[in-house]
Amino acid sequence: QVQLVESGGGLVQPGGSLRLSCAASGSIFRVNIMGWYRQAPGKQRELVASITGGGNTNYADSVKGRFTISRDNAKNTMSLQMNSLKPEDTAVYYCNVFLVTVPGSGWMNYWGQGTQVTVSS
Repeated sequence: QVQLVESGGGLVQPGGSLRLSCAASGSIFRVNIMGWYRQAPGKQRELVASITGGGNTNYADSVKGRFTISRDNAKNTMSLQMNSLKPEDTAVYYCNVFLVTVPGSGWMNYWGQGTQVTVSS
């Protein structure tokens, strides 16, 4: 069993900051790509940012320069620092991880339960 636990969501004013965290635990042999997705009401889930085990990052154009993704490979944790938040950043944010649970098995994809981020004055 693998669990992804997210934390750090909440209500913030436009221009403010939040930091999201995701911790993967359980039967984990190796973690590959970790990422954050978000889904706003009435919209499809979209990739916000991702990071490989080697530290290569990828960001949606809408968050470049404002959000920073990072990870701690030793602890299987990931964070998303969100600065200069805008009302259009309001969404449920999901942690997503590709990992191997048992040596020799294939990559499995796991999702966190989601954490609400609301940007409003």
